[in-house]
Amino acid sequence: MTSSSFRMAIADYIRAEARPVHKFSHQPRLYHLAVAVGEGLAYDDDVLYAAAWLHDLGVFVGHRPEDPEALERWDMLAYAIERVPALLRACGFPEEKTPAVLEAIRTHQPQATPSAVEGTILRDADILEQLGAVAVLRTAAKVGSDTRFRTCADAVASLLRALDELPGQLTLPTARALAQPKIEILRAFLAAARSEAGGQPL
Repeated sequence: MTSSSFRMAIADYIRAEARPVHKFSHQPRLYHLAVAVGEGLAYDDDVLYAAAWLHDLGVFVGHRPEDPEALERWDMLAYAIERVPALLRACGFPEEKTPAVLEAIRTHQPQATPSAVEGTILRDADILEQLGAVAVLRTAAKVGSDTRFRTCADAVASLLRALDELPGQLTLPTARALAQPKIEILRAFLAAARSEAGGQPL
């Protein structure tokens, strides 16, 4: 199977499985960002593509638990790492590259330390997705449908934490450069939200 064939198969699978439907756009956007972050670096683009598209499998309705208590204990990474090998095989992905995909997925969160360049690129790109205007949209979309975000105030608190903690965790110079306008947009939004609330609840 050609690269374009298995890439299309992976994208088609995620398009069908991503629920709520707003969770689908993160995958193509993340891969696009990852390519920008990885500019000038030597990496396996097939590995990066598969990891970017499949890293959040465990957050989709139908894949994650529905019970709130079980959801609080849910290990989305362990789920993805268990399920992804069979999915890649079904899509015709080169079997010898699967371990690298799993490693990139395993280390994509901010608190992780990637062991390979694909993981470093994916981690920085995923951090960038948590900054800027897109981060505001993604977080606001979770209000009322995610147990972590009962109110708009919860969303604002999460965005404030992202602004405070995430920029300093970026590794690559390209990612730090891409982060600057996103940081300014997020900072301006949060300041405007506080001002417009006038001290009242959000």
